[in-house]
Amino acid sequence: MTDLFAKIKEVTELDGISAHEGQVRDYLRQKITPLVDRVETDGLGGIFGIKESSAAQAPKILVAAHMDEVGFMLTEIKTDGTLRAVDIGGWNPLVISSQRFCLYTRQGRKIPLISGSVPPHLLSKKGGNGLPEIADLIFDAGFTSQTEAQDFGLTPGDMIVPDSSAILTANQKHIISKAWDNRYGVLMVTELLESLKHDKLNSTLIAGANVQEEVGLRGAHASTTKYDPDIFFAVDCSPAGDIYGDQGKIGDGTLIRFYDPGHLMLPNMRDFLLTTAEEAGIKYQFYAGKGGTDAGVAHLKNSGVPSTTIGVCARYVHSHQTLYSMDDFLEAQAFLQALVKKLDRSTLDLIKNN
Repeated sequence: MTDLFAKIKEVTELDGISAHEGQVRDYLRQKITPLVDRVETDGLGGIFGIKESSAAQAPKILVAAHMDEVGFMLTEIKTDGTLRAVDIGGWNPLVISSQRFCLYTRQGRKIPLISGSVPPHLLSKKGGNGLPEIADLIFDAGFTSQTEAQDFGLTPGDMIVPDSSAILTANQKHIISKAWDNRYGVLMVTELLESLKHDKLNSTLIAGANVQEEVGLRGAHASTTKYDPDIFFAVDCSPAGDIYGDQGKIGDGTLIRFYDPGHLMLPNMRDFLLTTAEEAGIKYQFYAGKGGTDAGVAHLKNSGVPSTTIGVCARYVHSHQTLYSMDDFLEAQAFLQALVKKLDRSTLDLIKNN
């Protein structure tokens, strides 16, 4: 087992959907506290380590992952003991049925359950696409009645999370796991702070992770308002389109995400990214996103914050089994380190010179 795979296995096997990020927050607090001057949280539960700079007019860099993964939340216990749930984050209905999940009760008890196979009469839907409604899907823990489920501590609002463990592919180049979106970002933050623990920076670094990204980029509102950064780097994972003839190929390096529906990269930011990548010998690929990241919120806050996303791509995101490249993580980490080390007041002024 390689050291990197062991770290990825540890972080992806943590459980935490939006608003239930406690396991991931505890992990981050433990990892980053020895590496920074102080650790702070915002009112929604985002956690950040602050590494102060003594440089004159040091700009503030906010580097933010997000802690949450996609999952479900218990909404109803039926009289027969089966469960109904609401999706937390985006799910393709075709990947949900007949999968293992875990439910966490208020008392912290971990309950195994499965998603039921959908009966044929639920497969017809207005519009004729044949997909089931997620609200119609049955979750089943084997309870015989509503009372029995309640006796085990189940309550509406409980977290339901995919049950999946990380494994290496046969060629040892890729990993299959849940939650690389966005435990990738969480590991990026801890590895960044570890690499910089003895460095004197020309900027104040604020690095950590937001909550509730998967339900509308909510945590980024809180953290960007709290810290009022001069520049913002989201660290997030995007869907790979390589096997579908689209952009984003695993193994081809970090992403230069120049466009998504909620964010357009500033030309001077693109120049900064490309120049830094070329100087540092970073392997990169261009990427136009179909969805958004926390950069979409951050760049509109306060008086406007130059923002971008330092990312990698992965196949089959938002499911139990995501496949991705370890080499891409290493390229993205080297890229983020180079960017943070290079940033000072004069470089920021060039980025903001519109």
